[in-house]
Amino acid sequence: MQSSPLSRATALLVFGLVLVIASLALTPRAIAQSSVRGFAVRDVRVFDGRRVLEHATVVVRDGLIADVGASAPIPAGLDVVDGRGRTLIPGLIDAHTHSFGTARRDAIRFGVTTELDMFGDWHQIAAAKATRESTAPTQLADLWSAGTLATAPHGHGTEYGFPIPTLTRPAEAADFVRARMAEGSDYLKIILEDGSAYGHPIPSLDATTTKALVAAAHDLHKGAVAHVATEAEAVEAIDAGVDGLAHVFIDRPASPETVALARRSGTFVVATLTVAASAAGSDAPKRLAADPRIAPWLASGQRDQLNAAFPNTWQKQHFLPNAIESVKRLHAAGVPILAGTDAGNPGTAHGASLHEEMALLVDAGLTPREALTAATAEPAQRFGLADRGRIAKGLRADLLLVDGDPTTDVTATRAIVTIWKNGAVVDRALHDDEKPSADRASPAPSDPRISDFDDGAIAVRFGQNWAVTTDALIGGKSTATQSWRAGGADGSRGALHVEGTVDTGSPFPWAGTMFMPGAQPFAAIDFSPRKALVLRIRSDGGDRVLTAMWFSGAPSNRQPALAAVAVTKDWTEVRIPLASFAGADPARTRAIAITAGAPAGAFAFDIDDVRIE
Repeated sequence: MQSSPLSRATALLVFGLVLVIASLALTPRAIAQSSVRGFAVRDVRVFDGRRVLEHATVVVRDGLIADVGASAPIPAGLDVVDGRGRTLIPGLIDAHTHSFGTARRDAIRFGVTTELDMFGDWHQIAAAKATRESTAPTQLADLWSAGTLATAPHGHGTEYGFPIPTLTRPAEAADFVRARMAEGSDYLKIILEDGSAYGHPIPSLDATTTKALVAAAHDLHKGAVAHVATEAEAVEAIDAGVDGLAHVFIDRPASPETVALARRSGTFVVATLTVAASAAGSDAPKRLAADPRIAPWLASGQRDQLNAAFPNTWQKQHFLPNAIESVKRLHAAGVPILAGTDAGNPGTAHGASLHEEMALLVDAGLTPREALTAATAEPAQRFGLADRGRIAKGLRADLLLVDGDPTTDVTATRAIVTIWKNGAVVDRALHDDEKPSADRASPAPSDPRISDFDDGAIAVRFGQNWAVTTDALIGGKSTATQSWRAGGADGSRGALHVEGTVDTGSPFPWAGTMFMPGAQPFAAIDFSPRKALVLRIRSDGGDRVLTAMWFSGAPSNRQPALAAVAVTKDWTEVRIPLASFAGADPARTRAIAITAGAPAGAFAFDIDDVRIE
């Protein structure tokens, strides 16, 4: 990081396949079949990353841009694409992603040819580097990555179910950074978040350790970015010398002092307005999923992600207006703004969400051209990606041809005609495993009853038996046990008794019991005809609020929808409408859990007569 340094393409317009010597254009499909490595786009509006060139020609040879200009000659025998009424822009760069699984395949289908990962599996970095250094045809977006982030024990980043190294003291910083760079990290990601923006306190690094981390990264000629959520954390990060903020803060609009500090320090800001919209409960992700220019190319997992939501207890309506106002003030002062989505989170989808991000940047005061720059030339410059982000001679031929003019209406980037990666056409067709039909749920049993516990054991009428679940899955220390207990609701024979201890040292503490309705663990069951989860429940410790978790959607989705369950020492029937589980997909239900969370300490509860009716 240096300061100098979207199903088939049915929307493509079909032209007749004819000889170039007849001076007629070939379709993108024809180019893919006849001459992948060389072509020209003629009479096209070019947005080169910063400027607009009207009626230009762009020539591509061997994966690189060979010539650009109004009078650029087209070599004899080269295939030609008619660019009239269209705009050619550089391949898009998402400056904040979490690129697991099929992320790179998903991204490129929407013209995002480069992703800057801000926390991911470092084991993938070596292969990613080899791919991005080649100009061979590929159907994957290129990847740069922070690898393992820098965070405090039990801090943000430790909650995802796999162990990561942490640190607590400045003296540990140099060795920590050297280890990350030895793993292949391209830059350092530092977590500065105490959870106060969301009302869920978590440990965070202190200022001196942050400064030591930044210094250690710079000593190795590597950049450092900081994850922040509050203005105070942003100020601390800038004071520590970070090159950029991986998010704009969301707790309040930027003060004049903070704007001036960011401007004076040369700090860039990755806006991530997309994830702020999701965390604010906005319907923008669902509207994106329904856009006819986007919807046909969404894989089932992408659609699930766009329809997913953050837990209600984490959503704050003020997040989005605060973030937009901050971006507006920072941009007006000349602070560099980069487009990033935080894809991997609820309400985001790799590739598709960057088109929403650019529209939100325009809402925040950037012109359409500036929003395009924020997704092309600006991240390339700030992260030292010298071979991309612009349309210029000698650069990599990562290109996006769209109908219309996104320099005046940025949503025109969604009207994709063709994507080229390394000068080769990207096939936007969905793979079989990406189509909605690939993950069919089994029908729910006709009997709505799951368990009544009247047979002297913990038993179910279908699915997997009740099992303990705790935050140990993500490194937490909460514990739970379960057992059959004589004496259930309304004098019935028995109930399921759950007890344990909640340890709030984890960012997302929980402990309780889980039921999976499928014939195999986490297999999907269709409960869409049903209306409510109903159970009888009591708490041994008096009044308490428990949480019902509803796991659903794509197989890879482990983010549950949540609903609060108020319990007392007396048996009470609780009816939770399925509609109250925000973002859940009852048609693909995978598990249901009843859990205790904060406050810390011992808990005990009984459940009986559980059914989905």
